[in-house]
Parts: sequence; structure tokens; C-alpha cells
Amino acid sequence: MRMAATTMYDDTWLVVPLYNEGEVIRQVIADARPTFPRIVCVDDGSIDGSGAEAAAAGAVVVTHPINLGQGAALQTGIEYALRQPDARYVVTFDSDGQHRVEDAAAMVDLLRADVADVVFGSRFLDGRTSPGLLKKLVLKAAIAFSNATTGVRLTDTHNGLRAFNRAGASALSIKQNRMAHASEIIEQVGKAGLRYVEQPVHILYTDYSRKKGQSLLNSVNILTELLYK
Repeated sequence: MRMAATTMYDDTWLVVPLYNEGEVIRQVIADARPTFPRIVCVDDGSIDGSGAEAAAAGAVVVTHPINLGQGAALQTGIEYALRQPDARYVVTFDSDGQHRVEDAAAMVDLLRADVADVVFGSRFLDGRTSPGLLKKLVLKAAIAFSNATTGVRLTDTHNGLRAFNRAGASALSIKQNRMAHASEIIEQVGKAGLRYVEQPVHILYTDYSRKKGQSLLNSVNILTELLYK
């Protein structure tokens, strides 16, 4: 059901890749909808009822019959958002509760001010996020690799919180289905000559999000995929 009062973010679609987050996704969507009433979740072959939970919270749900990976889910969600005539901005937003709605809103505000076509969230521009020393070292290695190979210099290359205006989102064609999609997005931003900035964001590392993929092993997998993509 559409909210009775419109918000200034009615022209923005949150794209949420979703895989086996049934425990938390309803709350993630419920927290986001007062600010972002337009949300599409791409249920990437979940087997725990995640899609039904997201739909119950008010999100549009698009389903992959099998698990294809986060890159594929993002591409499907972005394509869905761009088919909506009211979509001026697209935000990629994780499904495990680690992203803050207020950070996403601040990123869209930068796009609305026309200072960039793409806003990348960075957990390393201030001291609010504490990823742990080993994880930070691995992520810093991935950042150095991406900066050297894409021509786009960022302080955080594997942060899932990103905002695009319509032109920026339309320039993407994600082929890397797994974690290497993050560097692919950056590379495509550079090749398209899009204007980009970074915005400090606070990533919430909860016990749940660490268990679901924010471990050191996941960071090592990111670096491995970069080297062998």
C-alpha cells in the first residue's frame, strides 16, 4: 500500500539484493520505507522465505529461481528500477541491516544537488566504522588493487551502499555475478566518464551481519576474485 504522505525520496528506488536473510529483511524494509517508499528486493534463489518476508514489509520482490550471485541480483534490480518512469535515482542497499537509511538519504541529496552522477559510500572517511584490523588490511589491499586497475580512486571499493542518478545507473552492465562486481561497477563508472564522489557512511557490523558474510574470510574471497576474475 502506498504511504499516505509523499516523501522527497519518492523518485528514488532502493535496490536490495536478497539471499537467505529471512531473519532480518522484514525489519530492514520496514525501517527504510518511511524514507524510501519504493524498494525492489531481488530474491536470489533464497530457500528461507526471504522473498515473502520482504513482500510482507511492502517491497516489490523480483525472484531469481536459482542463486546467481549478488552482482546478478543488483543488475536485475537496477534494470527493474530503470523501467519505472518515476525513477530519477537508484540506491544499492544491503539486506542484512548493516546500512543506515540516513546515509542513503544523504547520498541521494548529493545527487539531487548535481554534484555527481554516482556517490560511493565509504567506511574509511571517518572513524565510526570498526571492521577489525585483519579485515581492514584485506579490504585496503582490495582498494589498492581496484584503484590501480580501474583508474577510479576511492577510499572504499567494496561498500555495497551506492547511489546513482538515472544516467549513472543506465551506464551499468554488471556481468560479474559474485563479489568482483564491485570493482566492475567502479571500472564502468570510470569508462563512462561519470562524475563521482564519496560520502562517509557508518557500517553497522552486528553479530548477525558478521555471521552472514562480513567475516575475514569473505574479505579474502573479495581479494581472490579480484585477482582471478
